[in-house]
Amino acid sequence: MTKPPAETPDKRKSDDGPADQNNGFALSRDEKVEVEEKRPPRVAVLHEIIRSEGEQELKRSVSALGWSSLAAGLSMGFSMLARGVLSRYVGDMPGGFLIESLGYPFGFLLVVLSRQQLFTENIMTAVLPVMTEPTRKNFACFARLWSVVIVGNLIGVTVFAFGLLHLQQFDAATEAAFVKLGEALMKNSPWQMFTKGILAGWLISMMVWMLAATERARFMVILVTTYVIATGGFTHIIVGSVEAMYLVFAGRLDFLDCVARFALPTLAGNIVGGSLIFALISHAQVRSDVD
Repeated sequence: MTKPPAETPDKRKSDDGPADQNNGFALSRDEKVEVEEKRPPRVAVLHEIIRSEGEQELKRSVSALGWSSLAAGLSMGFSMLARGVLSRYVGDMPGGFLIESLGYPFGFLLVVLSRQQLFTENIMTAVLPVMTEPTRKNFACFARLWSVVIVGNLIGVTVFAFGLLHLQQFDAATEAAFVKLGEALMKNSPWQMFTKGILAGWLISMMVWMLAATERARFMVILVTTYVIATGGFTHIIVGSVEAMYLVFAGRLDFLDCVARFALPTLAGNIVGGSLIFALISHAQVRSDVD
């Protein structure tokens, strides 16, 4: 009687056998597919998702960018509106600030989920194509996008602040809550506006990165990230402009003072945090993996 052929050393005993030294536990084909589906995407994949979205944004016409950014500025006004209304009703109750801050994410949810053009969000998406291919054409498209979006956003929030003050939609207590939000913002020195703006820009860019990694948890990613910005008192050029311009229209803040003390340092901080720090580090991480 002939002996059965001996198994080769690298032959697997079964799909449900013991662990393999190199590949972990032996799994069935369906289980392997399930593992691949549940693995988070590689950093390079996230980078490519955001970069490709940025390329599409750079190719959009000025009129499309302008209308979208104007809509985003108007939508962002609801962050101040929601926060002010909550502040009016919670008053000075313990923990009221934490409840009031829940209104802050509302404008971001409107803008991001409806795919409108928000300046701080574009810092991340638009800068990656330029970092990947730093050509003169990409730089020109990048400058065009940023300039159109920031102008559209600021026009939108200015119109919203003017309407919020003059359309008489709220009682005196709520209007006082709106003023209180602006006055709290303007207590920051220009240096604090800048440094807090760095953290806000960083968090928004991180939010964009996380949104590229998920589809089902987009609401919670936006909510948690922007709630941290609110509770931390970090400065955001678009939301803060609604609060500051409300004070300007109410005669409580000089416009030039608003620009010098709030707008310029906050804008610089958002750009540094979102573009020069987070986006640059994320791009360098991917380049290091590829190289």
